[in-house]
Amino acid sequence: MSESYYAVILAGGKGERFWPLSTSKRPKQLLSLVGERSLLAQAVERLDGLIPPERVFVLTNKDLVDASREAAPELPPENIVGEPVGRDTAPAVALAAALVKARDPDGAFCILTADHVIKDLDLFRQTLRSSLEIASREDVLMTIGIQPTHPATGYGYIEAGEALDEAEGISFFRANRFVEKPDEATATGYLDAGNYYWNSGMFIWSVRSILGALKMHRPVLAELADRIAAVAFTPAFESELASIFADLEKISIDYAVMEKADNILVAKGVFTWDDVGSWTALRNHFEDDDNGNTRIGRVEEIDAAGNIVYSRDRLTALVGVKDLIVVQADGVTLICPRDRDQERLGRGRRRTRATQGVDQGRDRGLADLDQVLLSPLAASGEAEVADPAANVLGLELRRPLLLPERRPGRQLLLARRRAPLGVEVRR
Repeated sequence: MSESYYAVILAGGKGERFWPLSTSKRPKQLLSLVGERSLLAQAVERLDGLIPPERVFVLTNKDLVDASREAAPELPPENIVGEPVGRDTAPAVALAAALVKARDPDGAFCILTADHVIKDLDLFRQTLRSSLEIASREDVLMTIGIQPTHPATGYGYIEAGEALDEAEGISFFRANRFVEKPDEATATGYLDAGNYYWNSGMFIWSVRSILGALKMHRPVLAELADRIAAVAFTPAFESELASIFADLEKISIDYAVMEKADNILVAKGVFTWDDVGSWTALRNHFEDDDNGNTRIGRVEEIDAAGNIVYSRDRLTALVGVKDLIVVQADGVTLICPRDRDQERLGRGRRRTRATQGVDQGRDRGLADLDQVLLSPLAASGEAEVADPAANVLGLELRRPLLLPERRPGRQLLLARRRAPLGVEVRR
């Protein structure tokens, strides 16, 4: 493998998709959702034998630098860099180009993600290897398009055009266009057409090619890269980075460059890939029980079916319920219907009222539920505030707990083994 090949792993994140297990201080890439090590550690491991640790960088936010260094101790500490503020992927790519340029102006590098699950690793590495070889000698911008297996509506797509010669068994195409996340009918059409691929968010290019593209389509980012490259790995680096990032616009690399450039190639990715975007995605990586429950951790059930339950540290019991997501993490419990998982990604008012308050309470050591039991108890009443009938355990009510919208005939029991827990149940 050439000594001019580098990798940059993007490891930002707000900790919303897997709340309450993930938080702003412990976002998805730092979790061991699938496998024994964190997703970030797995992203570094996937490069073994392809790109050595000293040529692998991680870009994260400034508050996660120490945690990222702990998650990937095989990397040199200076290779894990914290952005002063999040400005989306285009500024991150410019920063990545600057870091590689400072080491090797003739280098080629791949942009990878820290929070995806990838299998068929030999095939993944071969795809990267062939792409890096092309990118190092041609003025092209390359991306990996994943062969779709179903009409997914959660991914953007790339329309592939002219087929090019294969390289070591990997197929390459010219890119016709990038398209936004489609509705189901449109996604089905893409699948039937056969020349649309999921946009993986992984890219490969040389330093010269990506800086040339930035200069053409987003000059301010090309200037950023030149300024940062001049001070990278010096005492002036952090202060210069902070002064530059403060006023940058927030923009993705797709909008800034990929939707405008005319020298884009697509490498066909036929390895197993999953961006693990929500709790429901875990069903792809764990075996269901006989009732279709995905059970991770200490879980018991009676007449429960189709549920996804995560409870590694404490026992969670389900009775007579179906198609729910139940998560117990660090004394906080999430319960929602499976088909409403996307609503609790921390967006809008729901995040403000519920998850932020509970996260703040958890930081102060206030939230500490030991056990959750769901049971169809035929509860009634339409109270706007605390409902005495809901307090079936005789708990002293002191502090609000906001729950998902209640459905008829279903009630939540909250039990605590130690001191009484102050909980007010609101519908």
